[in-house]
Amino acid sequence: MDFSAALPTFIITLREGVEAALVVGIVMAYLKKAKQTQLTPWVYGGIGVGIAVSGMIGMFFSWLVQSLSSANQKYAPVIEPLLEGIFSLLAIAMLTWMLLWMTKQAKQMRTQVENQLGSAIKGTNNRGGWGVFMLIFLAVLREGFETVLFIAAKFQEGVIPALGATLGIATAWAIGVMLFRWGIKLNIRLFFQVMGLFLLLLVSGLLVTALGNFDTAIHALSQLDRQSEGLCFYYERFAQPGDKDCILGPMIWNLSKILPDDQFPGLILRALLGYTQRLYFIQALFYGIFLITIGGLYYQSISGKVILPLKKWQQSSQKRS
Repeated sequence: MDFSAALPTFIITLREGVEAALVVGIVMAYLKKAKQTQLTPWVYGGIGVGIAVSGMIGMFFSWLVQSLSSANQKYAPVIEPLLEGIFSLLAIAMLTWMLLWMTKQAKQMRTQVENQLGSAIKGTNNRGGWGVFMLIFLAVLREGFETVLFIAAKFQEGVIPALGATLGIATAWAIGVMLFRWGIKLNIRLFFQVMGLFLLLLVSGLLVTALGNFDTAIHALSQLDRQSEGLCFYYERFAQPGDKDCILGPMIWNLSKILPDDQFPGLILRALLGYTQRLYFIQALFYGIFLITIGGLYYQSISGKVILPLKKWQQSSQKRS
């Protein structure tokens, strides 16, 4: 059994879970300071319902994939990689947004949460309770939904990604307890920077996997339907002997004999970095563009250094015109 598939979901749920734990810790500390500890059960209710709804979303995605695949057995080889590619793109979008936007907002997290909480607990206890519940519920659901999307993008790997997610949540909970119950000091800024770097590499690798899934789906469709053979434009027009891809261009490397991606350490590199023993031009191109662009923006968000001074460039362009 390949437990390396649990590493990506472990890293993602650990990062997401610690963020949710910080929100919960801030809320609990604020309620204690404001002498509103009677609202604490609403916090636990928000956590439980948020996790439950995230799990229901995951089961819905699983049911959707199975239903679409079994509805037409003939096109199952097309539907499964196609859905995996679509879920991968959704996960890439959500995780990239979280990496950039949430990194920027993390500096004001405590202030934002306390302001929202201050408004929520005004009025009657019941109204304040629902306000606390919704604040916690939405925080947990946001992190849970991003994780579920990532797991759905890897549904062919079975239950192992879900195991990694469970371990990540448990570790995040333990970190939350150490921070807010035992008072252990942790460099939260450094933690999120390291987790952000891992997340950047994971998402970049997921892009390579998504392109491979789309290529697999198109190749399967071209084999099943002669009218779709033209979709494999590279294979039909430019392929060299040994090339078997449809839309990914020429092969960059073939390391199947040197570093196979189904054996150690290749499977670890595949799980964490999206390594593939056969890499094609389009995959390498998009990987590089994504890593340089999003990586530059991420570095800018955590360092405060401007890498792409777009405003200055626009002003100088206007002066020249």
